[in-house]
Amino acid sequence: MSAADHMKNTAEKLTGKAKEATGKVTDNEKLENEGKLDQAKADLKEAGENLKDDAKRAGEHLKDATER
Repeated sequence: MSAADHMKNTAEKLTGKAKEATGKVTDNEKLENEGKLDQAKADLKEAGENLKDDAKRAGEHLKDATER
């Protein structure tokens, strides 16, 4: 995962946490849920990027193993 992708996901997660907290303080359930959704989306993006990275590494290891 690139550093830029990681930063975007982290920013989205922090924004979600802020929305959720603001929603709790202001008793705004819609904003609170929107914040939770933003956090979940950021987590899913992060997991997808990690999965791509793991698949790439596995492919590289397999290629190295077959070249020996």
